[in-house]
Amino acid sequence: MKQHGLWIVFLAWLSTAAVAEFSGNVALEAFLFTEDAQFEKQFNDNLTVSFQPKWSGEWNDGDDSWSTELFLRADSEDDGRNHADIRELMWLHLDGDNEWRVGLNTMFWGVTESQHLVDVVNQIDQVEGIDGEDKLGQPMLHLKRYEDWGVVDFLVLPGFRERTFQSVEGRPRLPLLVDGDAATYQSSDEDSHVDYAIRYSHTIDDFDFGITWFKGTNREPEFNTALDSNGQPILIPHYAQMTQLGLDAQLIDEDWTWKLEVIHRDTNNIDFEALTGGFEYTFYGIYESDIDLGTLVEYSHDNRPEGSRGVFDRDIFVGARLAFNDVQSTDLLAGFVVDTEKQSRSFRLEGNRRIGDSWKATIEAQVFSNVDESDPLIAFEDDDYLLLEMAKYF
Repeated sequence: MKQHGLWIVFLAWLSTAAVAEFSGNVALEAFLFTEDAQFEKQFNDNLTVSFQPKWSGEWNDGDDSWSTELFLRADSEDDGRNHADIRELMWLHLDGDNEWRVGLNTMFWGVTESQHLVDVVNQIDQVEGIDGEDKLGQPMLHLKRYEDWGVVDFLVLPGFRERTFQSVEGRPRLPLLVDGDAATYQSSDEDSHVDYAIRYSHTIDDFDFGITWFKGTNREPEFNTALDSNGQPILIPHYAQMTQLGLDAQLIDEDWTWKLEVIHRDTNNIDFEALTGGFEYTFYGIYESDIDLGTLVEYSHDNRPEGSRGVFDRDIFVGARLAFNDVQSTDLLAGFVVDTEKQSRSFRLEGNRRIGDSWKATIEAQVFSNVDESDPLIAFEDDDYLLLEMAKYF
């Protein structure tokens, strides 16, 4: 489903909304880099503004409701980040033990901190950040069924969203530009292929687990090299078909939280397994204060051959989470990722603090060091950055 089609659907939906609750935020963001750009035409620093409005309403004594969430960003330097998306455009109907959702939605599966292996429903909005946390809205028909023996989610996913990529000015980005308009598909239905997903989840005392199955277009593209009209090398994304079986599990044992995600993925080119697992131990009320300190350790393994693996192939993540439990909802998360084979290292810091009743300050930092030439992170070795954001909520 192409983006202009999404906006037509949104305008038709919004025009029928007689009564709605309105909320959202507008934010100013500064991207500051500590080193000169690695590739020609990349910017060194830039400013962006984003707008994320939300509408919602209900009828039929609350058994029916609708919600809409948009995202728009304007970037001073990177044309690839000048974009808009419908994150959510959904009707929800409650029917006894059933929940029906129809429209566009974003959803999350998984429990681990460093990466989310089982989370395959939504496409990543990659121009929003290399951490993969931001997602594009996915068209879906979603039935959630509650039973005494667990919860079952059935999803029909008509229409595929292509990944977003930075422009020539974008930073950080891959060494070669990605021509998303020339994307190819294994399926003859291309971006109209209908995908399917099922998730079974259950809680037994302090143990939560989920088993997921997905069949459809791989959200993670492969890349083929080609030449553009000027004879310059570029990357062409190719979206293959895949079947993935996944397991996510979490056990809370007093101050310990144990986490695991495991997948088996079948594609046209390769079948492989990957896992991420570890723990979080929380020290509550450190030094007799209101602050909680969580310590995190996770290990990731990917058994694909060298050159085909993802970023988290033989990596250890060590981090700490500070929750200040104050009226400003201050929190801080910091962590190192170390590749146990190549010794490449990266450090990430994220922090948030509410200011007054309607403002929120965010800080984010990323540092890359000792990056091996064969590591996928080599393209970002000069892209250490500091991100500052101030958002107004309404």
